[in-house]
Amino acid sequence: MPHLENVVLCRESQVSILQSLFGERHHFSFPSIFIYGHTASGKTYVTQTLLKTLELPHVFMNCVECFTSRLLLEQILNKLNHLRSSEGGCSTHITCETFNDFVRLFKQITKAESLKDQTVYIVLDKAEYLRDMEANLLPGFLRLQELTDRNVTVLFLSEIVWEKFRPNTGCFEPFVLYFPDYSIGNLQKILSHDHPPEYSADFYAAYINILLGVFYTVCRDLKELRHLAVLNFPKYCEPVVKGEANERDTRKLWRNIEPHLKRAMQTVYLREISSSQWEKVQKDDTDPAQLKGLSAYTHVELPYYSKFILIAAYLASYNPARTDKRFFLKTSNHLLGPKPFPLDRLLAILYSIVDSRVAPTANIFSQITSLVTLQLLTLVGHDDQLDGPKYKCTVSLDFIRAIASISP
Repeated sequence: MPHLENVVLCRESQVSILQSLFGERHHFSFPSIFIYGHTASGKTYVTQTLLKTLELPHVFMNCVECFTSRLLLEQILNKLNHLRSSEGGCSTHITCETFNDFVRLFKQITKAESLKDQTVYIVLDKAEYLRDMEANLLPGFLRLQELTDRNVTVLFLSEIVWEKFRPNTGCFEPFVLYFPDYSIGNLQKILSHDHPPEYSADFYAAYINILLGVFYTVCRDLKELRHLAVLNFPKYCEPVVKGEANERDTRKLWRNIEPHLKRAMQTVYLREISSSQWEKVQKDDTDPAQLKGLSAYTHVELPYYSKFILIAAYLASYNPARTDKRFFLKTSNHLLGPKPFPLDRLLAILYSIVDSRVAPTANIFSQITSLVTLQLLTLVGHDDQLDGPKYKCTVSLDFIRAIASISP
């Protein structure tokens, strides 16, 4: 069994807490554990790695895929039934209509010899979607150990704080565990761990240091940074491959990669072009804008909610506040320039124009900050009474039309 310290980097505290909560295999663990943090903070990876490394019986469910309560309950039961199939029993599909049926069937399945003497773990990823299902589902999962009288622990993984989950009627309080964002030192250590075997660890660590120096101010998503690291590394080591420099010529390597990373800031991160197109840019050393013959921003592909945030910001900048309760009117306010608006007005318009329900996650506020960093929004000050941030939209109507025309 590999040491968890070598598998899960920069999450020693969280791993230690979870191991303490799990205890021995036959011990009753905490009935429910709520794990939250920003996207790409290691919640899913740590939980899955810990359960697999310790070889604990578990089922992992994504609440986005299981979008109805019946589908979710049936998937849990069928995966548990598959775990006990090693005893030689015939594994048949289980149907489940209600949570009462789920409790009854769960008790039957966990009578199996392979499950009854150890804790069974149910992991619900993207747990915020449980709030859109039946009202008894979340309280039921929180009390599943009590309702079934079985050794079971339910883990909720979410980007939303527990206070946004707590039912009004009261419920069992889970153990809450927070996963903070990775620091730049953490990202340096994690990304450097992925170095290709044909190059030394120090050489790849120097490359990661340069990459973070360029991208860390606008992107702190580990998944995105890992993608950028893999995509741009061939250009960094190009002088070494050609024999024009060695691994210690950091200044020459930097001069070779610097203009390339500046172009990457406008293309790869904003997904203006695909990865295959970016590789063509690397090979031919051409201008990324020439691939489409358009301006750098006209057909930029933003994250899903960033599009609506930017549209809402544009509407808030050019429409008077008194018209928010009515259908947005076309006016000549574009001639007067954008006007500042408070954050709560931006969010109110955002909730009105997005088709699906928007949860007030850290991801939304992070995307607003990213739009400010990219200078698509401008932070102009704070409200005198509420001391809240005020913004202005800096893009043109043509840009908004281009963003709105791109299907999500």
